[in-house]
Amino acid sequence: MAPMGIRLSPLGTAVLCLLGLGVLYHLYSGFLAGRLALLVLGAPAAEAPAGSVDLRELLAASVRAAQEGGAEVRRVREGDRLQQRAKGKTREGADELVTAGDALSNRKMYSLLKAAFPAVQINTEENVDEEDPEAISWDRTIPEDMRVIEPKFVQADSVTVWIDPLDATQEYTDNLRQYVTTMVCAAVNGKPVIGVIHKPFSGFTAWAMEGAGSNIKPRSSYNEQTPTVIVSRSHTGTAKPFVWKAFGNKTQIISAGGAGYKVLSLLDVSEKNQEQADVYIHVTYIKKWDICAGNAVLKTLGGQMTTLTGEEISYTGSNGNEDGLIASINMNHRALIEKLPSLDKISKN
Repeated sequence: MAPMGIRLSPLGTAVLCLLGLGVLYHLYSGFLAGRLALLVLGAPAAEAPAGSVDLRELLAASVRAAQEGGAEVRRVREGDRLQQRAKGKTREGADELVTAGDALSNRKMYSLLKAAFPAVQINTEENVDEEDPEAISWDRTIPEDMRVIEPKFVQADSVTVWIDPLDATQEYTDNLRQYVTTMVCAAVNGKPVIGVIHKPFSGFTAWAMEGAGSNIKPRSSYNEQTPTVIVSRSHTGTAKPFVWKAFGNKTQIISAGGAGYKVLSLLDVSEKNQEQADVYIHVTYIKKWDICAGNAVLKTLGGQMTTLTGEEISYTGSNGNEDGLIASINMNHRALIEKLPSLDKISKN
């Protein structure tokens, strides 16, 4: 006679199911909690290998530094306590101004980044008193819009951070606030990989990290045939005849302050006082803390910033770029360069 099967009552079946669920919970609760935390909080802070820094953390700290510096820039301007003076002459012979806004912003930005990343080289426009640092720290919080970025570790001695505590100082003293930015850039082995451009008087902040994304994007279209070109307002030099020689006498030229503002003019920035251009050209000497952040932003988005002859700009070594620059995005950058005349010939006219 065949053995009879064992039958469980409904109550027994329920008990077995509950026991099974309990085992599954015990086995997987930690995993599920970790995944939930990842979705809510972003990738957890990984322990940095010895002698390295996490570029995601450096990006977050750079945004915080630019915003803290911007608060000082705004406070000084709104309080009309500029204390402006000339710290020297530009190569064009104009006074190179510095204000309390430059100094206080620089102190705050440098101190925050140096405290968070002591092994990283930091280059900044203004002098820093290492014996009297600003009492400011970064709590290592990753902003919500950066939490999808995976940690990325690089050797600390390969990183150079460039700080511009107040871009467009001349315009700042003239109370042309729309041009003013604070900027931070991080270069790895001389190549710009992190860029932050903050506008203190509107609160707008653009950031980008190569290979990880950005909170800003290119515009939908650009005019490659007859581009609108943006050039320096205070360091114009021979920019206008240079541009007209390249693109024709009817080319529209925008004169504007601040390298950060000019890079933003190439992108999709929906602020009413932000002008729009197709190409950014600079024909005179320019310092690397003025352009590194913009270079990193454009590079992340697929754009380019090169010298006028098409060479990549290295963010190591000297503080300045002697060979001018041309910046574009979603355009044939090489074709633009090929249209440019010899700067020497323009200078002699």
